[in-house]
Amino acid sequence: MDRIPATRLSRLLTGWAADGPGPLPQLLADALRELAERGDVAPGSTLPSQRELAAALGVSRSTVTSAYGLLEAQGRLESRHGSGSRLRASGPVGGPVGEGRLASFGTREGVVDLSSGALEGLPTVADALDSLSGRDLAAALDGDGYLPYGLPQLRELLAEQYRAAGLPTSPDQILVTAGSQQALWLVTQGLVEPGDTVVVEDPTYRGALEALRARGARLLPLPAYGPGAGTGDAHGHGPAALARLAGRLRPRLVYLQPTVHNPTGRAMSGRTRQDWAAVLAEHGLYTVEDDAYAELLLPGAVAPPPLAAQLPDSRTATIGTLSKLYWGGLRLGWIRASRTVIHRLAELRKSVDLSCPVVEQLLAVRLLRSLPEARARRRAQLRERLDAAERLLTEQAPHWRWERPAGGSALWVELPGTDAGATAQLARRAGVLVVPGPAFSAVDGFRSHLRLPFADRHDRLTTALPVLLRSAERAGPAR
Repeated sequence: MDRIPATRLSRLLTGWAADGPGPLPQLLADALRELAERGDVAPGSTLPSQRELAAALGVSRSTVTSAYGLLEAQGRLESRHGSGSRLRASGPVGGPVGEGRLASFGTREGVVDLSSGALEGLPTVADALDSLSGRDLAAALDGDGYLPYGLPQLRELLAEQYRAAGLPTSPDQILVTAGSQQALWLVTQGLVEPGDTVVVEDPTYRGALEALRARGARLLPLPAYGPGAGTGDAHGHGPAALARLAGRLRPRLVYLQPTVHNPTGRAMSGRTRQDWAAVLAEHGLYTVEDDAYAELLLPGAVAPPPLAAQLPDSRTATIGTLSKLYWGGLRLGWIRASRTVIHRLAELRKSVDLSCPVVEQLLAVRLLRSLPEARARRRAQLRERLDAAERLLTEQAPHWRWERPAGGSALWVELPGTDAGATAQLARRAGVLVVPGPAFSAVDGFRSHLRLPFADRHDRLTTALPVLLRSAERAGPAR
C-alpha cells in the first residue's frame, strides 16, 4: 500500500482541531480513525512520518507521536521498524460515520472563514422573487413538475445567451442542473471511466479535482500559466505540453477554465484560446469548459466567445451557473453540450433527482432578463473590494506576492519561502480558515500559495490578516 503524502493527509484532516473538548493528540487520533472508517484513507495505508505530519499540520512532533500511540493502543495502527505506521482495517465504531465529519471537523463560534470565495446575494434576487406570482406558475401546473432537462423557457433563454456570445445553441443542447457542482459531477460520472486519463490545469478548481479523484480518474496536470505570463492572462505552456503528450497518453477529456480561472483569477487571451483550440481539435480531445466564474470579470474586461465556439459540438461540454453572480443560495446551473451527451447526462441525472425546483427556474428566467444590470452591479462591487484588499495587503504584507486578477472573488497569494499548508493549519487553530495552494493542485504543488477571498463585505480579511501573518512567521519554509 502506498504511503500517504503529509500534504494530502493534512488536506483530508482540514478542521480536525477547530473545536471539541480534549487534548490535541486525542483530537488528531479521532480524526485519523474517522478518515479510515469513511474510506478516505484506505486501510493498510502507510501514514507519513511523525516529523512530516507535524510540519504539515503545524503542531509539535509530540502531538503526532501521542496520536499515533493512541491509535496503536486501540489496535488501529500497526508500527513496524523501517516500514512506517500502517492504518489497520477495522469496521466503524460508535454508529454511522456519514455525518461524522461535521461533528469532529466542524468550526467553533467566532471563526473567521476565508475558505470560500462565495459572495452575498444581490438584492436583484429578492426583487425578482417579489415579482413572481401564481400566473407565472400556472402553465407549469398543467404538467407533473418533473423536468429532468429543465424548464423549457429557461433552456431557451440560456441557448439565446450562448448564441449572442457567438456559440450557436438550441434549447435541446441545455441541461439545467442544481448548480455548477452538480453539472461537474454529472459530466465526470457520465463521460469518465475509472482509470481514464483526464488533463487538468495546475492549479485548478479543487471541486473538479475532488470529483475526478472520486471517479478514479488518472489526473495529468499541465501548467495553467507560465512565469512570463502577462497580467490577467493564462498564457502558459499547457497547449504545447498537451500536443507532446496527447498521442501517447490519449486523455479521455480536458478540463479547462478559460474565462475566469479559479483559483488564480486569470483569463485566457484570444491567442491562448486559439492555441488550446488548435491542439484540442487536432487530437480530437473532449473538452469540458467550466465558465462558472465567467460573470465575475472585473469592469473593463470583455468576455470573449466561449472556447467551445472553436470546437465541434460533439467534443465539448460547457458549464455555467447563476450562483456565483446572483447568490450561492440559488442552486441553479447548466451544461451546454451535444444533444447526445445532454440525453445521456439527463438519464444519469434521473438517478440523483428528477428535476430542479420549478419555482427556482422561473426565478432564474426573471433574473436572466435583467442580466446586464446585475453584471454591472456585481463587477463594480468586486473592483471596489479588490482595491481595498490590495491596499490592505500592500500595507500589512508587502513581502507577499500576488497578481491583480482579471476576475473572480479571491487573490492567489504567494508567501515567498513559506509553507502555506502549515500556515493554514496554524491559522485554523487561531480561528481563521483559509485554503492553501496544494488543495488546488493535482500534485500537491503551490506549497507557498494561499487563496485569499477579497470580496466579502464583512471585512473578514482585515480581521484575519494579522493571524495569517503570525501563522506564516511560525510555519517555516515550504518543502
